[in-house]
Amino acid sequence: MKRALMTHVSTLKVLVFGLLTIVTAGCGGAGHPTSSKPSKKSLATGAPFNAGEDSFQVHPFKEQAQGPGMVFLEGGMTTMGVIAEPSPHDPNPYIKRNVTVAAFYISETVTTNQEWNEYLYDLQTNGTDKAYNNALPNEEVWKNALAFNDDLVRNYRRGPGFMYYPVVGVSWVQANEYCNWLTHYVNKDRAQKAGQNYDPAGDNTHLIEAGIAVAGYRLPTEAEWELAARGMSVQERVYPWDGLSLRGQAGTYKGQFLAHFKRGPGNYQGLPGENDSNGATCAVYDYPPNEAGVHIACGNVREWVYDLYRPLSSQDVEDFNPVRRDDTLDPQSSYDSKDSHSLTDNKARVIKGCSWKDCPYWLQISTRRYANEESSDAMTGFRRAMVSVGNGNR
Repeated sequence: MKRALMTHVSTLKVLVFGLLTIVTAGCGGAGHPTSSKPSKKSLATGAPFNAGEDSFQVHPFKEQAQGPGMVFLEGGMTTMGVIAEPSPHDPNPYIKRNVTVAAFYISETVTTNQEWNEYLYDLQTNGTDKAYNNALPNEEVWKNALAFNDDLVRNYRRGPGFMYYPVVGVSWVQANEYCNWLTHYVNKDRAQKAGQNYDPAGDNTHLIEAGIAVAGYRLPTEAEWELAARGMSVQERVYPWDGLSLRGQAGTYKGQFLAHFKRGPGNYQGLPGENDSNGATCAVYDYPPNEAGVHIACGNVREWVYDLYRPLSSQDVEDFNPVRRDDTLDPQSSYDSKDSHSLTDNKARVIKGCSWKDCPYWLQISTRRYANEESSDAMTGFRRAMVSVGNGNR
């Protein structure tokens, strides 16, 4: 009996040791190279690294270069599509579907007037007149024959009190051009600080390989935007916060509205004394961020995203990193654009979120609209995204 027991214990030890060996090997155990601690020679040829100009150069990857004001989202599964009751005013809701989004970065706020003015200043100083003129927001979006918004036409983008308010009057095309400019500007600055050359017209591969260059700014995809709006929650959230109430349930914001939106007909900012003193847009930090650090994902302004609009994109796109970049499987020719019978074409881009002029229905993360990529209005802005290029410890 004793010998049998000892044999059983020995067998158990072997099994446990074998399991630990498998787990350790599967997780990249001690001694295996990682991006942050690469090997000193090639594991394929045996040739040494960094042994002179003629050898392959390998540098440790400490962490991804990222621009300021960006927050990291680990990625994972998110449920896209309508979760609450659909509205008759939203005839093409995004059909509910589980998808997985890889890790990425997104700006903690929408792009502000200050950030856009920096862009204009650089173009005016170092660019061409054409580039500068093309980048000017359409300030006429504030004009209304039946409302007195005249003062906002000249003051909204320029007034110091509006510095941290979202830039509006920019089209999808202009937002993309801004992202391209920001990529070049940040990479040029990072290269100079590292004592490296930067070629605006080149691919600057050496800066990417050295971990100096940022991966590149762009508009987020619709799937990335929804994941960022839901934050770190594993629940199928309707809003960027838990529950179905539009007011805070505890803490500093208890009893106060959690987003900036139109309460109802003629009610843009509530009664005196409530936490919303803005009739039109508000400052980008006026409301609390979600767990991911994303401020006002729904509310204040709608946001351009990368995707081309189609009513049933959720049925066509992949379930890993989904995006609709063109009219594959749903061609433009399927829509009758004659005499504007249909506004769906290859210039229709998805807009997410709720603006200061929208009713609460549009605060739902899953709601979606679209507009021509060259159009602009006083209710739409954008935020920036950036891909995650890997973990240096793996």
